[in-house]
Amino acid sequence: MIIPKTREQIELMRESAQIVSKTLGMLAKEVKPGVTTLHLDKLAEEFIRDHGAHPGFLGMYDFPNSLCMSPNAQVVHGIPNEKPLVEGDIISIDCGALKNGFYGDHAYTFAVGEIAPETKKLLEVTKESLYVGIREFKAGNRVGDVGYAIQKFTEDHGYGVVRELVGHGLGAKMHEDPEMPNYGRKGRGKKFVEGMVVAIEPMTNLGTRRIKQLPDGWTILTADNKPSAHFEHDVALIDGKPELLSTFSYIYEALGIESNEEDEFRAKTYD
Repeated sequence: MIIPKTREQIELMRESAQIVSKTLGMLAKEVKPGVTTLHLDKLAEEFIRDHGAHPGFLGMYDFPNSLCMSPNAQVVHGIPNEKPLVEGDIISIDCGALKNGFYGDHAYTFAVGEIAPETKKLLEVTKESLYVGIREFKAGNRVGDVGYAIQKFTEDHGYGVVRELVGHGLGAKMHEDPEMPNYGRKGRGKKFVEGMVVAIEPMTNLGTRRIKQLPDGWTILTADNKPSAHFEHDVALIDGKPELLSTFSYIYEALGIESNEEDEFRAKTYD
């Protein structure tokens, strides 16, 4: 059952989402060769708590850490560890925060130093596919419209779209209805309603769409061990249009990147 949010609840969710955004912005300065994912996880937990929130992933379904840290061929749900990042890696950082009874949850895939051109293109296309999907999250459309748009865009570039893992509704629970696949058929699935909030999160593989799981019960890998990228935003349906609750602007500020990619989805400027 889809649970629409009031404007007041959406503002509380925006606050949670922005804490995640700021956490990812803080981490952007720390992602570099020689740093361990466990170190980054500890920095994130402290930062989230210092902002009056609880790490949203910590203990959820018995997950042991505050961040899902998935390098290279890991798609999602990687567990932070003591292995240092090296030049040429990519690292997907998925972060959640719980404040005022509502969750924020979004992700960004970072380059560690200079990366291979084909991997850089994978990141660019996956991030663009996120906005392609968000544009279809509007009054009158359905879940399949978002999934179809993401799938077509990424497959037209020759990439594999993961089927087994999907985006989701967001609210007082981390995972609410509806599921938001990154594939689908136009006009199919649940209809979008005013006030709903979803996490849209393309997961795109350089090679096959197929995946496998490590014995740890969490880490998901590409079946061919080629790189995978993951980008995620929290989006509310307000006045029939998609509005971002999360932002990559703190990441871009930290990395010295100029971008206007979010302008069409933002209602106001954040401090």
